[in-house]
Amino acid sequence: MSLADLRRDYALESLTERDVDPDPIRQFERWFEQARRAELLEPNAMSLATSTLDGQPSVRVVLLKGFDARGFVFFTDYRSRKGMELEANPRASLCFWWDALQRQVRVTGAVSRVPTAESAEYFRTRPHGSRIGAWASHQSSRIASREALEREVARHFANYPEGTDVPLPHHWGGYRVAPGAMEFWQGRQNRLHDRIAYVRGGGGWKIERLSP
Repeated sequence: MSLADLRRDYALESLTERDVDPDPIRQFERWFEQARRAELLEPNAMSLATSTLDGQPSVRVVLLKGFDARGFVFFTDYRSRKGMELEANPRASLCFWWDALQRQVRVTGAVSRVPTAESAEYFRTRPHGSRIGAWASHQSSRIASREALEREVARHFANYPEGTDVPLPHHWGGYRVAPGAMEFWQGRQNRLHDRIAYVRGGGGWKIERLSP
């Protein structure tokens, strides 16, 4: 079978301007809860796109760890490629794809670090091994071997054995994407998908339909 033959028609639901909430965060909350109930493997997985100052893009999948009226939060190593790109060019795009529901959500906006106290609060909820990993890994940097990484992990386990507190690394924490625009996409038959966009302006949100 060729790639050209890989296709699926979408016919589960529709989306109209009357269906959506006037507030895109409340609309996202509604759809996210439906994605959770659909028992998707990682309903909070999202593609995160960043770019350098000269426009070189990069994208990867990260996990959403919180959202509210202020925006969408994820956590990472500040020294990683995405961290360095966000420090130099603090704008990003997110994309959620929920295949079982034939839906995607796109978010674009300015990015800022969350307060250290907020990062520390989340860090304490992580499994012990994941907290050790944040100390042992200099994300995105070159390493000599897997064995070198495991030696570093063992060194930090010796410093912070199971059952002891692992402090928040100074190089690790959260970012918040404050949406300036959001789009809700519902798959429809014949690729005539429903696309409802929210654009911030004038102290509120403008809702408009986009051509598929």
